[in-house]
Amino acid sequence: MIPKIDIRVPVGLPIKETASFIADCEHIGFNGVGVHDHQHSGRDVYITLALAALQTERLHLYPATSNPVTRHQMVLASLAHSLEEIAPGRIRLSLAPGFLSVGNIGQPKARLSEMRDAILNIKSLLSGESVMYGEVDGYLRNVSTQPTPVYMTAAGPKMLELAGEIADGVMAMVGLDPRIIAAATEHLSIGAARAGRNLKDIPVVFITHLAIDKDQDKAQSWPQRYLAPKKPWLSYPSKSHHYWLRQIGIDLPDSIDPTTISTKLSHQICDALGLFGTPEYCADRLLQAVNESNLDHIFLFPVHTIDGGYIMPIQEKEAFRDVIFPKLYA
Repeated sequence: MIPKIDIRVPVGLPIKETASFIADCEHIGFNGVGVHDHQHSGRDVYITLALAALQTERLHLYPATSNPVTRHQMVLASLAHSLEEIAPGRIRLSLAPGFLSVGNIGQPKARLSEMRDAILNIKSLLSGESVMYGEVDGYLRNVSTQPTPVYMTAAGPKMLELAGEIADGVMAMVGLDPRIIAAATEHLSIGAARAGRNLKDIPVVFITHLAIDKDQDKAQSWPQRYLAPKKPWLSYPSKSHHYWLRQIGIDLPDSIDPTTISTKLSHQICDALGLFGTPEYCADRLLQAVNESNLDHIFLFPVHTIDGGYIMPIQEKEAFRDVIFPKLYA
């Protein structure tokens, strides 16, 4: 089975250039592109996605991800529908509690209850229903016949259960180890069962960390690094990585100094959480993961520090064009 492969692209260039970069992702063979929703970048994700939609024909496009803290529910619903009018059937809205975006306006991440409220209300608005905001009956004047699907990005077990319960689809940031995927799937099933849903009817996209480097050891050193001062990379975007690693016997303190992680353990963590290594190694690891867990949709999340978060994934794109896609399709 050949999985659908999406990739995260930052607005790391002027918007027109970023849109052209996204269009090139379609030519290479990617199924979709998710663009970060970081208002502090000074470049808006929805304008970027609109321009990219005009330059592509089949590529699926979405924010990766928006949150209900920096944007109101009705604003998010309106933005999603606006993109749907430009590229029908190729848009989805993805929501997460927030990390860098909310931190940059001095706000905490959205709580579980806030995520529930936002997703249910946005789904109602996109379906043409009204939602009460205080004493105001809010609704969208224009909606699509087929509402834009609302996905939830989830990293921890409680968020996964909520996603399985209420979201149209799930973007699960859990890793690639088959034992982790099985444990995460169980949490999704618990949530789906609460709502009388069948998990088989809910699309699940597995978010996969990606680090391409000709130096294998360097690529697999990310667990030993900091995202920013006093913020270990392993704690990004939450400490849920530690929860999933414990499912496979890697029990690290949440507050561990990453520089104390051994090289051997760092390599084990990398293989559990994603694709870290040379293009050839990543191609083999991806094929292994697909076969082990029957994965059909993967979202590539190039690793980065806070300072490097806006670097365009040029070498990652080239690695898939030259090595990984040819191996997948061989």
